[in-house]
Amino acid sequence: MQSHINLLLLACLAVFTSVGFAREAVSLPDKPVSDGLFYDAEESVLSFPYVAEITGDDVYIRSGPGTNYYRCGKLNKADRVKVIGSQFSWTRIVPPVGSFSWISKQYVSIDPNNPAIGIVTGDAVRVYAGSEQLKPIHSTTLQLKFNKGDKVKLMGEERDGYYKIVPPTGAYLWVSTKYTKPLGAVGQVSLAVESKTKTDTRAKTDITAVVPTKISVEAKALEEYYALEKQIESERTKPVAQQNYANIKKALTEISNNKNAGKAARYAGFAIKQVERLELALEVTKAVQLQNAQLQQVQERIDKARAARLAEVGDLGRFAVIGKLQTSNVYGSEKELKHYRITDDSGKTICYALPADSALNMDLSKFIDHKVGLVGTIEPHPQTAGALVRFTEIAKLNE
Repeated sequence: MQSHINLLLLACLAVFTSVGFAREAVSLPDKPVSDGLFYDAEESVLSFPYVAEITGDDVYIRSGPGTNYYRCGKLNKADRVKVIGSQFSWTRIVPPVGSFSWISKQYVSIDPNNPAIGIVTGDAVRVYAGSEQLKPIHSTTLQLKFNKGDKVKLMGEERDGYYKIVPPTGAYLWVSTKYTKPLGAVGQVSLAVESKTKTDTRAKTDITAVVPTKISVEAKALEEYYALEKQIESERTKPVAQQNYANIKKALTEISNNKNAGKAARYAGFAIKQVERLELALEVTKAVQLQNAQLQQVQERIDKARAARLAEVGDLGRFAVIGKLQTSNVYGSEKELKHYRITDDSGKTICYALPADSALNMDLSKFIDHKVGLVGTIEPHPQTAGALVRFTEIAKLNE
């Protein structure tokens, strides 16, 4: 019996000793991983947010914390990310440059004052993590929801009823924690990377020093693309006569033709189409403005000629007809009276004329072949199927 008790005591002692060693193995002292970045002795986690460096090449970015979530891009060695949380063996990051999200076109209207901005028209409108390998309808990882009046930044691509947008604030992606190395707190460590020169004498342990690395071609091209995108919007605010997209289009074409530019090349291709539409609109606008200017000049000439004509005519509105007085061989029933013709400047007969009773004794010979105005009444002239003016007065006019 005593031997059984001794064995039981030894077993308990072994268990307590194992637990003690286990606790010692997992406990972490309060010591900095690097300047500004600490492990918590109770939680054994890092303080967020912080900057981390990617330690491998072709590290997949995923829509969620696990390999069962779809891929949203890649990161390479020495790239830097902003870490805002973690879950098991996965690290939650702010979407790096080149990432994008999808939002249903049905719930977005284009801002008329800024075509690069979309305004949400509904409530609880979902935004999904974007992937180049999946269609929008299959990109099912929800990042956040927008309400009516919220704004999104469009990236110039529309697919299957969805707009590609810049990941909004609050949208996150994930990478495997085993490929990240904490560098320091946000604000102490730059997310950008610069080249290290021979004159760099900073201590290797200085966490605020920027680690030298080679910026990827795609990342650099994306930065150039976004800068050009801002230039396009700036150019659109100028008067039509001052807008010029030639240099912007040239720079976009260089990015589009760069086989190593990745997403930037595709975005640049869409932007080129947008610029071409803007240039076409400019051409049409300028053509319309030129046409309007020419029409204005024609109208001014017409108005000027009309004013001169009116000035020349003066008070000739009292005349029944104005034209050149010519003799005529046409006789009606009144054979004792001589008929006259009134012609226009080309010699075409306007009407015929006969002096009224009060003008029978007038000497009309001095008016022949001269421009005159006749005061009288107009009546049908059956002999010519035209008009006849019986005039009581005749006046010679300036020719």
